[in-house]
Amino acid sequence: QVQLVESGGGLVQAGGSLRLVCVASRISSYDFATNDIAWYHQAPGNQRELVAAITNYDIPDYRDSVKGRFTISRDNYRNAAYLQMNSLRPEDTGVYYCALGDDSSRVWGQGTQVTVST
Repeated sequence: QVQLVESGGGLVQAGGSLRLVCVASRISSYDFATNDIAWYHQAPGNQRELVAAITNYDIPDYRDSVKGRFTISRDNYRNAAYLQMNSLRPEDTGVYYCALGDDSSRVWGQGTQVTVST
């Protein structure tokens, strides 16, 4: 069973930066590299929403509200994905989840909390 572990969350002031890390285990580097990866955000009281995704061809896509502020990347040799978050806003507060795969076989991490203070 593939496992995803996120880290890098924390408390930061508005305008600050954080770098989230997602590491996959129990999966070969080849299988990791052939899957899309995404980061989701769940604000308090809200549903989980897609923030950014990167395909197995390294093509990124972003939610409009984070374009120009967040950058998604991956390192297939380390079975890792990253979300660099700059110019953080209070509305970015919530739990961030890493997800591997597509709708038919998506694997989720446990999430990492990000809190942006004013």
